[in-house]
Order: sequence, then structure tokens, then C-alpha cells
Amino acid sequence: MIHDIFMPALSSTMTEGKIVSWVKSPGDKVSKGETVVVVESDKADMDVESFYDGYLATILVEAGQEAPVGDAIALIAETEEEIAQAKEKAPSGSQKSPEPTPPQKEETPPSQAPATTATATATAPASTNGKSNRIVASPRAKKLAKQLGISLNTVEGSGPYGRIVAEDIEKAAGKTPTPPAIPTQTPQPSQPTATSTPAPATPTPTPVTAGETVPLNTLQKAVVQNMVATLQVPTFHVGYTITTDELDKLYKKLKAKGVTMTALLAKAVAVTLEKHPLVNANYSEQGIRYPQSINIAIAVAMPDGGLITPVLQNADKVDIYSLSRTWKDLVDRARAKQLQPEEYNSGTFTLSNLGMFGVDRFDAILPPGQGSILAIGASSPQVVATPDGLLGVKRQMAVNITCDHRVIYGSHAAAFLQEFANLLETDVQSLTM
Repeated sequence: MIHDIFMPALSSTMTEGKIVSWVKSPGDKVSKGETVVVVESDKADMDVESFYDGYLATILVEAGQEAPVGDAIALIAETEEEIAQAKEKAPSGSQKSPEPTPPQKEETPPSQAPATTATATATAPASTNGKSNRIVASPRAKKLAKQLGISLNTVEGSGPYGRIVAEDIEKAAGKTPTPPAIPTQTPQPSQPTATSTPAPATPTPTPVTAGETVPLNTLQKAVVQNMVATLQVPTFHVGYTITTDELDKLYKKLKAKGVTMTALLAKAVAVTLEKHPLVNANYSEQGIRYPQSINIAIAVAMPDGGLITPVLQNADKVDIYSLSRTWKDLVDRARAKQLQPEEYNSGTFTLSNLGMFGVDRFDAILPPGQGSILAIGASSPQVVATPDGLLGVKRQMAVNITCDHRVIYGSHAAAFLQEFANLLETDVQSLTM
């Protein structure tokens, strides 16, 4: 019997997927539950397993190509004798002979970031195939290997299933791997405009030619789809200015212990949401839905384009030190496209920050399925009036909340921001308890 391998729906918003790499080659034996192909969904690279025992007869969609969800991407024959029959069944023009093309010449997606940026690693889970001895590596690893003159046959992969990633190539070349840029570090004191806000990663622009039209990658398409969907939601914005002197002092004290500003702000938001559950709620056709947990999603710009929101789950219950370690791990795996769906689509409230660019304030677009998103601007010294009527200098940052007006009203948003500001200004030490 001949079976189809279909393009799976790896997320609720996914309408089509891109083949990152085939772990198996035509003619290879396949066991039920064994990874056959790696598919790029809207936010991550996911292993796709076989539901059948047999042989990979023919590949219908090659690496680098896209297919709609539900379309057949390969055929599996239960016996070797049925392989020829499966090839005949394949649609005309879809079958390609499995030429042993050198990995360095495999097409690199046009959205791939420059090879000098060590944070754009794509994580096509790859392994050395026992029959064909085929080596699969991430597109950036292949590109970097070609530039440095490194043979992939001499490199041991450190990724899942022996996948070769860019860091492996750098090690083979005798270089110290560049650690991924984590959007949790605040700028140096020489940049006083953003020391109190988490610094998101600066996206690395893909080199383009003037007049060129660059196709959207899968992640960018998902962002477009989500943003268009939010246009149907009636939203409003409420702004608030927060003095961050006490927050800055606490961060300076805890930074050496691995605590990040992102974790501090996420924790402060989560603690405040405990007292304002409506701001953590969202709209449904049946009514207002109150989530069972407080999960803080934080927007992170991807180096090769698009946006992803790793989620700090149960942020109100997790201590600040564990929260910081979790955030670092989430960002590392987000940049390597290794997040599981529940790690980026389970947010109940979102934070977005542009403070690292010196942005004073901005309006954030409400994510689908959530009731609120908080936009955080830069923290900078401001001249303010002191209680005794004199002038003084305090560090302040502007925050701006976007809310779904079907669920949250202006008074609810204002009360939430007031309590959030009071926590950061007078009781920020409680975040470490």
C-alpha cells in the first residue's frame, strides 16, 4: 500500500508550510514515529514524523519549496516493490531524482540573515542518514561553511538529531562562537535613554538590490495575517508616565545575579494582573474569557524578518531568578527556531518595547486572542517638580496600553497602569520575594 505524507498544520494560523530539509532520502527505510522531514511553520521549525512503516518512495515537495496545509509532500511505500508504483503515482513534474547535491549548494532562503550575524541560526533538525550518508545542516551553517571553506563531513553537529548549526562551523574554524543577542540587556550608561527598558534585538536587514521585490518568509506572512485580523477589533490606548529610579536601583543590584530587566518588567506586570484579572482576559463569542494563568508574551524581532512572542508562563508565580533564566532560554531557542507552539502562542498579555531605539512612546497593535498589550518606551532623565516645589531630575519612562474595548474600558486600563506604576515606584523590592 502507498501512503501520503501531508503538509501538517503546526499552528492554528498556519495555511502553508515550507520544507526546511528532508531527513530521509528517497529509498530510505522509514519507521512509524521516525522524523522524515523538517517543516517551517509560521514561528518555528518542527519535526514531522511518519505515521507508517515502509520506504520513502518519492519526494513531491523539495527542500526550500512551500505547500498548502493538507497537500501531499511525499509518498511512502510499505514494501520496496511498491516504490516504483509510488513514483508512477506521483504527479507529473513533481518528482526529482535524488542527486547527491553538495549541501553548500542547497538553496538558502532569501530571507536568511547575513552570515556574520550569529543570531540568525535556522534550526533544520538534521542527521547523518545511515543509507545515503546525507548530512543535513541549517541554511546558515551551510552558508558559513562555504564561506570559511569547511567541509560539513568533518563537522560534528550539536543540534537535535546531530543537526549541524552555525556554532558548530565556527568551532570547526577555530572561532569562538558568537553568543546570540538576547533582548534582555539594557544599554550601557553612555546611552541613558533606555537603561530602564528591555532591549529587543535589532533586526538585521537582508541585503537587497534596488528595485527588487523580496518574497515574505513564512514568519512574516503569519505576522501579516495576524495584524490584518486585529483590524476588526475595537481598541483604545491609555498612556502613563512612570518614574524608574527605584526600578533602576534594583536592576543594578540584581544584574550581576543574572536578573534581566525584561524579567523584572514581566514580573511586575504579572503581579499587577493578579489584582486586575479583567486586563488579562479576552473576548469570545460566548463572553469574556478569564485564563487560568497569567502568561506574559514578550515581542522579539527576528534577525531574518518577522516577529515572535516567547511566553513566560505563570509569571506571577515564578521567582525572578528562574524567570530570567527561562527568558534567556526562550530567546535562545526562538532565534534557533526551536520553540514549541505552546511556548509562543499561550500568552494572555503581551509586552512590546522600543526603548533601545530611544523611542519615547508608541502604540502597539493588539495580538489576536488577547485583551491587552503594553508598549514600553525609553527611560530617560526628566526635569520634574519635587514635593517641596523645587525642580529635580528623575528617570522616567512612558508606557502605553492598547486594550480591546469589548472587554476592557478606560477606567480598567487606567487603574491597572496606576497600580503598575505604584509597584515600580514604591514597592519594586517585593518582586524579589
